Amino acid sequence: MRPFDYHAPTTLDDVVALLRRHDGQASVLAGGTDLLVEIKESIRRPAHLVNLKRVPGLDRLAYDPRDGLHVGALVKVRDLETSPEVRRHYAGLWQAARELGSIQVRCRATLAGNVCRASPSADTLPPLIADGGVVHAYGPDGGRRIAAEEFFTGPGRTVLGAGEIVTAFTLPAPPSRCGKSYLKHGRRKAMELATVGVAVTLALADDGAVDDVRIVLGAVAPTPIRARRAEAMMRGERVSRGLLEVVARTAMTESSPISDVRASAEYRRRMVGVLTRRAVEQAMEAAR
Repeated sequence: MRPFDYHAPTTLDDVVALLRRHDGQASVLAGGTDLLVEIKESIRRPAHLVNLKRVPGLDRLAYDPRDGLHVGALVKVRDLETSPEVRRHYAGLWQAARELGSIQVRCRATLAGNVCRASPSADTLPPLIADGGVVHAYGPDGGRRIAAEEFFTGPGRTVLGAGEIVTAFTLPAPPSRCGKSYLKHGRRKAMELATVGVAVTLALADDGAVDDVRIVLGAVAPTPIRARRAEAMMRGERVSRGLLEVVARTAMTESSPISDVRASAEYRRRMVGVLTRRAVEQAMEAAR
């Protein structure tokens, strides 16, 4: 391991100042489950390590029936997995948290770290987008809010600028008759990257028709993507078996997977259809 200078600032402004002073040479430490491994293996070689753990307020996890869910940048994935409010009101995010790595990893890893890594196969990204999540960032120009679906620009890339960090995420309170689901397919049942991931969040009108829906596909494009044509087919409609099959096929055409060592593009595309159908069915059942 190459030596580096360690910093433990106590304010966001100090964090930003350090990142600007050492632009391109500093890495931010939250959970460290990816970063520390990559430093040991010389994949990343930061000259400076900026630890966020002494900045107050970043570990806040709170739910309000009116304002929704607040997840600070230092909230661990295990905290999401064990939260009754997350399990009840944000089932997709809760399911994704359960799927992430091992329990040892989840006890250290943070939602912010998983999101900022911006891996196309990251489990928490699709449900965060499906729920209409907002990323809160802080940088040299102060704070700003970024829609989660606009946060990713490519594999490992986000819209964060120089000296800017994620401080929290907020997810709106779910409406009545709302259902959510996240399904992941991989080659094994545990500690596996998603070959395909699908998140669905939907709300039903009083007559049982779909009032609103978001279908988000993971690991089948450079960034998580919404299946917007499939969503449009469902709005205002009662979901029948026939409609569900058309929606699943449409979602397949909206994906643009690649072939790699884990699966072929055609296999991934077919699994988009399978998981979309199952995820919609689960969300519908939860909303009724």
